[in-house]
Amino acid sequence: QVQVVESGGGLVQAGGSLRLSCAASGRTFSTNIMAWYRQAPGKQRESVASCDSAGTTNYADSVKGRFTISRDNAKNTVYLQMNSLKPEDTAVYYCFMNNGGLHYWGQGTQVTVSS
Repeated sequence: QVQVVESGGGLVQAGGSLRLSCAASGRTFSTNIMAWYRQAPGKQRESVASCDSAGTTNYADSVKGRFTISRDNAKNTVYLQMNSLKPEDTAVYYCFMNNGGLHYWGQGTQVTVSS
C-alpha cells in the first residue's frame, strides 16, 4: 500500500515563495504520475500541476510561469516551487499519485497568502 504525505505549507506575503514537498512510500512503481491539486474555501478542488516519471509537466493556466513541479524519482518525492504568490493562491494543497492505475491522495497542507 502507498502512503502520500505533504509538507511545506504556511503563511507568506503576496509576492513571496513557498516550496511544497510530497513523499510517497510503500509499493511505488517507476512509471507513475504525481500531481498537485488545491481547494480554496467554497471552491471545488482543481488541478495545479502534474509530472510523469519522464519529467513531462503540465500546469494550470493560472500558475504558469509562477509554479514549478519537479520530482526526485530515487526518493519518490515530488515538489512544487511556488513563486510570485498571490492571495488567490490561498488554498489547501493536496498531493496526488497515479500509481499503476491506482489513485492516492495526501492529507493536504494549508497555504495562505496575505495581501
